[in-house]
Amino acid sequence: MSDTRPRRLQFAANVLLALMVALGTIVVSSTGAQAQTATFTNPLNSSGADPWMTYYQGNYYLMSTPYAGPITMRRAATVAGLKNAAAVPVFSDFPAGRDRNVWAPEFHFLNGPNGWRWYIYYSAGNGDIEGQRVHVAESAGTDPMGPYTYKGMVFGANDWWGIDGSVVTIGGQLYFTWSGVPGRWTGNDPSIYIVAMGNPWTVTGARTQISTPQHDWEVQGTPMNEGPAALQHGGDTFITYSASACQGPDYKLGLLELTGTNPLSASAWTKHPEPVFERDDAAGVYGPGHNGFFTSPDGTENWIVYHANTSPTQGCGGTRTTRIQEFTWNADGTPNFGTPVSVGTVLPVPSGETVGAFNRLQSFNFPDRYIRHANFDVRIDPSVTPAQDGQFRIVRGLAGTGTVSFESVNYPGHYLRHSNYDLALAPNNGTALFAADASFRQVAGLADATAASFQSYNHPDRYLRHYDYALRLDTVTTATARADATFRIL
Repeated sequence: MSDTRPRRLQFAANVLLALMVALGTIVVSSTGAQAQTATFTNPLNSSGADPWMTYYQGNYYLMSTPYAGPITMRRAATVAGLKNAAAVPVFSDFPAGRDRNVWAPEFHFLNGPNGWRWYIYYSAGNGDIEGQRVHVAESAGTDPMGPYTYKGMVFGANDWWGIDGSVVTIGGQLYFTWSGVPGRWTGNDPSIYIVAMGNPWTVTGARTQISTPQHDWEVQGTPMNEGPAALQHGGDTFITYSASACQGPDYKLGLLELTGTNPLSASAWTKHPEPVFERDDAAGVYGPGHNGFFTSPDGTENWIVYHANTSPTQGCGGTRTTRIQEFTWNADGTPNFGTPVSVGTVLPVPSGETVGAFNRLQSFNFPDRYIRHANFDVRIDPSVTPAQDGQFRIVRGLAGTGTVSFESVNYPGHYLRHSNYDLALAPNNGTALFAADASFRQVAGLADATAASFQSYNHPDRYLRHYDYALRLDTVTTATARADATFRIL
């Protein structure tokens, strides 16, 4: 197999990528790790409308509108890694009647009747705009990648039209917000509504309209309020929403602020009179909107994720791409989103990414040799050239908590993976089999407890070891095999 990718791309990837250490009981030494200043540029994908993103236990997770099922998730330990991450299907239950116009999925971590679970809220229907409703799916555990099961239509017996569902907790009560209309969609202006929830998949009580398009900047193209997203800071609650038609360049963000005490009272919400985030022709950014929020890995920074176009003639389809940027706070406690940055603007990665770090894996019994990839095969060699071929990011395992995976520094999105017990460097194809083949349990070194050994996730009787310098999975029954299966993390 021939390794033909340009070395300058390998070097660029090395500059951008970061090491995120696996959580739980997994301990990874950073001795010898290298660090450089990491940056990234928008966009994060070539098509990604209505994005929702969060950082959770060592990884970023990103969803966007799929238009049809399945709903997919991208996961990576770094922002740069998201650009190459596979779109992994996480929810595929789309029978007739809710299999069309699958829009704006969001995922929220909520403490419900089944304990802490992830909930995906998404809009779908039968293909007729009048049929759009908001649906919800619940994760089986605490992994954002699922699996998920369908819980129902959020509005229950209420015949409410709705898209762009989201949630917010205020004073210990969970509320649901969405873009809705008083009756039928035809002849009405989509507005922002709120209602209390009895649990994460069921609303309770009457709904309240808290915003309707009224200002000139909310009615350009078509009167529209949609895509509500809650933001809380310093005890204050805000809801951003997208205004005007997404088909035009003047799609933008407005802001509601909870200034009263009862979120279900329309008078408790104050609409800011001017948009808070809008097109910037000089930067070549048009129609920025339908956003979400997340915090940096160390919790010190606030970031906005949104979609936008690069031309005023692009509309409400697949040309919209996902972008992110940091935002700050005004002296009065309101958010200051600034202006959307141009595609290609170099930005520092969110604070807390272990910038540019990597690890090497040294053979225990051949200490002059290190694990490396060569033409996508994996072996141990001395004097690895180029050096990046022997550098890996040890990340939370693709198979989930308690495991690790080895991501190549110079081929982001490529992992050490076994096939027929042979190890190779392969691109993540998003399947459950790949995740299992590329995941290992880190244990105390079989030949030296101060080092490490790596037990196969899906073949737990086998360990990562070298044999004739090539890497493979083997059962370990002799002293030689134990030494071959032991490595030092540098």
